[in-house]
Amino acid sequence: MNFYSLHNNAPKVSFKEAVIKGIAPDGGLYFPEQIPQLPTTFFEDIQDLSNHEIGYRALMPFVKDDIPPAVLKEILEEVLDFDFPLVPINDTVSALELFHGPTMAFKDVGARFMALCLGYFFKNSEQKVKVLVATSGDTGGAVANGFLGVKGVEVVILYPSGKVSDIQERQLTTLGQNITALEVHGTFDDCQKMVKKAFVDNSLINSVQLTSANSINVARWLPQMLYYLFAYKELKALNKKLVFSVPSGNFGNICAGMIAQQMGMPVGHFIAATNRNDTVPQYMQTGVYDPKPSHATISNAMDVGDPSNFVRIQHLYHDDFSQLHSELSSYSFNDIETKEAIKKIYKQAGYIADPHGAVGYLGLQKYMENHPDVYGIFLETAHPVKFLDVVSSTLNISLPLPPQIEKIMDKKKVSIRISEYEELRSFLLTK
Repeated sequence: MNFYSLHNNAPKVSFKEAVIKGIAPDGGLYFPEQIPQLPTTFFEDIQDLSNHEIGYRALMPFVKDDIPPAVLKEILEEVLDFDFPLVPINDTVSALELFHGPTMAFKDVGARFMALCLGYFFKNSEQKVKVLVATSGDTGGAVANGFLGVKGVEVVILYPSGKVSDIQERQLTTLGQNITALEVHGTFDDCQKMVKKAFVDNSLINSVQLTSANSINVARWLPQMLYYLFAYKELKALNKKLVFSVPSGNFGNICAGMIAQQMGMPVGHFIAATNRNDTVPQYMQTGVYDPKPSHATISNAMDVGDPSNFVRIQHLYHDDFSQLHSELSSYSFNDIETKEAIKKIYKQAGYIADPHGAVGYLGLQKYMENHPDVYGIFLETAHPVKFLDVVSSTLNISLPLPPQIEKIMDKKKVSIRISEYEELRSFLLTK
């Protein structure tokens, strides 16, 4: 399996090369040369498969040229060591909880998978690689935890100052060792632009081995398809059309779900639910893609004005707007609506949703107004305690701190403040 640049001006590469490079030399995202088809028997018998076996069969076609079967199984044993429960909200809606990993966010799977892949690729090498990542919230903590102590890998995380929650900030600034946090004066989009600029800065990449751990990296992005396969396994017996509503920021998660669908998984529809950063909802209404500066919201991991992975989604549907429109709906909701949804879910089901899950729930409700015969799954992408102030004040309750969070609360924050790309460049060259 080779991977090619979506800018179509760079050589095709192996999975290993795509992971190490992060972004193609022409600035494009890597995309698999083909979408492998899983046999119909896989889906017919999926209830009899373990999550590890599902992960192995789904990911092996993408990595088999570079990762031996036994190694992939070992990686997945470590990556998938927690549960992904479906929690019923009512008779036609469930929440798919993706926050039971070490940093209590859905990005734990992709971050750990990528970290273990890089660890395997560099295990006998004296070469060092710098992992460069921009975060709007949960990516930084997941990447920091996944790569902590990995030999030969240094992690540099850019995050927007004052625009992540206190717990999110602690998760990426208190670990030390091979993890460095750069606190950027600006928005997530500014962080992401700096990262992208670094990967096309020839004088920099000729001096430093760089890769990215954002969902632009294929090893971070592709494993997210497993969430949808796990949900299908649990709900197949319903014999109902399944609809997934995905809180969407950089659009890597929902794009991975669409890959699972292209591989043969029966899915009725996808819903991209966003906060007020409505670039994609506007595009789905008008057919005009008009990225804009991001706005801060209470669902900060989705504060993205120009989502990187949307180009992958467009490519997956051959840049055919009508075809995409038949598979994807997208809706935008503001903070007031989000808080009201948190209250509604709690009142009706006694379930505590985080602001991102609440946006996913709202998107699902909007779609089901005109499609009442489907079964809806909204993705709960982070534990509500990560947004303690918002959830506690909205519901007027106190939330106990899970052990994963409690252990970081007394640690000292360490970050380096930067404002411009040249400061990032200088840091990477001199560290």
